Amino acid sequence: MRKHSRRFQEVLQKVDRSKLYKPIDAINLLQDLSNVKFIETIEAHIVLGLDPKYADQQLRSTVVLPKGTGKKIKIAVIAKDEQISQPLHEEVDIIGSQDLIEEIKNGRLDFDKLIATPDVMPLIAKLGKILGPRGLMPSPKAGTVTTNLYDTVKQFRLGKLEYRVDRSGIVHVPFGKLNFSSQDLMINLIALYNSIDKNRPPGSKGKYWKSMYLSTTMGPSVPIDFLTMKENTI
Repeated sequence: MRKHSRRFQEVLQKVDRSKLYKPIDAINLLQDLSNVKFIETIEAHIVLGLDPKYADQQLRSTVVLPKGTGKKIKIAVIAKDEQISQPLHEEVDIIGSQDLIEEIKNGRLDFDKLIATPDVMPLIAKLGKILGPRGLMPSPKAGTVTTNLYDTVKQFRLGKLEYRVDRSGIVHVPFGKLNFSSQDLMINLIALYNSIDKNRPPGSKGKYWKSMYLSTTMGPSVPIDFLTMKENTI
């Protein structure tokens, strides 16, 4: 059985596990409870009525968080030389073509997001065993295979992120930092809720939303009354 620290146990006692919190109240509570020496990330953990072993119950999509993620990500782009413009060069951290593919093949993985054009995907396919397990393989569903490289990079810089349901039917998504205002975190959470609701898989039957929890990097999880999210109010 996992043993929690005294600090965590003291924080845990301040969460009423017998009630469902309104999202804004949960955000305020987690901000008040944070007592570590770094800025924590706040995450949503959403249990959905999905069985992802069936193709028509898989959920994978993207959402642009209006207030950003609070995290600076390192972006790499693979494209043919003629598609690499000077503005794009200035916007990304790593850029290349066959040369970058070879570097990745030889172990280079110092980036958080890899974006590519459709015409180079056959070349990148051979990197599947390297990129796939790390969640770095470009794909159209993740919004990372595109002909509009510059705008796509800008979107990820501004707060676009990918989410997917795991094998247990749960979506885990960070939606900001605890030093954001509670209103900004709520705006991001509503955007996430609306995206997941809009992208309900065609094979989903019965109850789609089952439960939701909010938590922080080092904090407890707080049960959420997700039905209030439909009101889209702060």
